[in-house]
Amino acid sequence: MPLPQLKLDELLDELQGRLDAARTTRDRVHSLLEAVLAVGRDLELSQVLQHIVEAAVSLVDAEYGALGVIGEDRRLSQFVPVGMTSEQVQRIGDFPSGRGVLGELIDRPEPLCLAEISEHPASYGFPPNHPPMHTFLGVPVRVRGRVFGNLYLTEKRGGQEFDAEDESVLATLAVAAGVAVDNARLYAQARLRERWLAASAEVTASLLSGSGEQEVLDLLVARAAEIARADLTVVALPVPGTEELEVRIASGLRADEHAGLVLPLSGSFVGAAASAGTLVTSSDVHRDPRITAGPPRWKGLGPAVAVPIGTAGGRVRGVLMLARAAGRPVFDADESAPLEGFAGQAAVAMELAERRRDSEQVALLSERDRIARDLHDLAIQRLFATGMTLQGATRFIDHPEARERVLRAIDDLDETSRTIRTTIFGLRTREAGPAAGGLRARAVEAVERAAAVLGFAPALRMSGLLDTVVPEPVAGEAVAVLEEALSNAARHARATAVDVSLAVSGAPGAEGGAQLTVSVRDDGVGLPAGGRRSGLANLADRAAALGGAFTAGARPDGGTEVVWRVPLAAV
Repeated sequence: MPLPQLKLDELLDELQGRLDAARTTRDRVHSLLEAVLAVGRDLELSQVLQHIVEAAVSLVDAEYGALGVIGEDRRLSQFVPVGMTSEQVQRIGDFPSGRGVLGELIDRPEPLCLAEISEHPASYGFPPNHPPMHTFLGVPVRVRGRVFGNLYLTEKRGGQEFDAEDESVLATLAVAAGVAVDNARLYAQARLRERWLAASAEVTASLLSGSGEQEVLDLLVARAAEIARADLTVVALPVPGTEELEVRIASGLRADEHAGLVLPLSGSFVGAAASAGTLVTSSDVHRDPRITAGPPRWKGLGPAVAVPIGTAGGRVRGVLMLARAAGRPVFDADESAPLEGFAGQAAVAMELAERRRDSEQVALLSERDRIARDLHDLAIQRLFATGMTLQGATRFIDHPEARERVLRAIDDLDETSRTIRTTIFGLRTREAGPAAGGLRARAVEAVERAAAVLGFAPALRMSGLLDTVVPEPVAGEAVAVLEEALSNAARHARATAVDVSLAVSGAPGAEGGAQLTVSVRDDGVGLPAGGRRSGLANLADRAAALGGAFTAGARPDGGTEVVWRVPLAAV
């Protein structure tokens, strides 16, 4: 009976082998099911990607694994490695962008199994400090039929090669990973929409509560930076009458290098958005070919997005720009799409602020008309009647000195009447009126423009015959000086109050002649030691050209005071 016994042993060995194979398959199926459950358990996309790679490494018994997310430019926008320490990753340097063997899966999204990576035609070696890798298995991860990324596994343990069963298991995991990624992205989109809606509601509440334009824009910038996870946020507004944009708000990384810059529409990133009238993006703003103007200021920054702030009759009101530090993920479509609607909130804020300014201007002009009528109908008439009464009383005054004093008082009343008439003329100035170009009206316009940037209205005091005594060349210089001083206060002073004064003292025919004085005082941080003084030097040059003088210095109670004086008789 030895022969039958031998056959029975062979059959039992074969059966045992099949049982072991079935047990191994059962264990692997269980492991696959556990991996599917693990990758679908979380809803945070970053955690889902990490769990996918960890499950893949465990299932096929690989030493290293990674998941590369494919960006809009068909390169890897995100790379999630497993199996290497943080020190190893740091020594290697930048993550791969999707070339070589990794690029093969991007160009041809089909499973790829290699016994030796270096023998593949697309392989061109590893960077310094990279661990040696030989065997390779890669499969695409699809989300709703579109390739989201690729799973890469290398170095199967025990020196073995990846086989067809490993490929099948990994492909099955990739299907489950696609579902998990889709769920995580939908969850992230829902949360993102919720945050944008909450921010829009906060901005709307701020608008309805009567907040100023600057306050609303500051809120918009803060919320946009927070929700979009931006490292730099910029708001640039058009410079009236030019093809330029001025950066009014800059917050975040290297913000001081952007604040206050005046940039052309052609040659700047914000200008590209304004010219296109739609959202523009850049994967690396530091090397963006559209940026050819302005000082170097993008070092350390990478992905960026810019969106125009509303349009009215084809006119862009401004541009909102967000940028992230170099190496961070680009702004994808899910993050960028809500920005256009959110920027519309800024347009509403600016439109509402403009309407409020118009209403305030109408109210101001109405009040000026009332004051002018009261001065004309009451004050001047009473002064005239008082002068007539005193003039009639002089015949009854016998004392020469007393008579002389009364006559001087009558002359003073006449001069006061003329001054009030000049004031009435200034109060009744209209934009389209003959005196619209007067110094008073132009000073008011300059102060109103500055209020939009400062976030509050500066106090304005005007005295003397500004519209009748000051010639046009001097008036133009005075307005330029006023605008420069107010711009400096808005950009550098961080002030909460600004006082502006324009005064004409003396008379052209009197001894010493007339003199125009423009002064601007603020309660800000004062003049910085060793700071740039080019703007102040320009003001001094303007004064010197007219034979006047200019001073700028710290106030005793804090802040800065600039005083610009020019003689009027010398013009």
